[in-house]
Amino acid sequence: MQNQTVIVSPKYQVVIPREIREAGGIKPGSRMSVFEVNGVIQLVPVKSAPEYRGLLAGLSSTDIPSDPERF
Repeated sequence: MQNQTVIVSPKYQVVIPREIREAGGIKPGSRMSVFEVNGVIQLVPVKSAPEYRGLLAGLSSTDIPSDPERF
């Protein structure tokens, strides 16, 4: 996917390019969380609880490294 540029409207709105909307499954009415991290704005789709079902299927606590430096 190549870099795409959007324009901020006078109402501070932007249009998410079709290729990105389709790749992210974003539909009209989708809820998005907006974050700013070190000057970078991120849009993250908000999913309902049932959409997270099975997300961690097959993950075991033994799959997580026990590195004391991580905590």
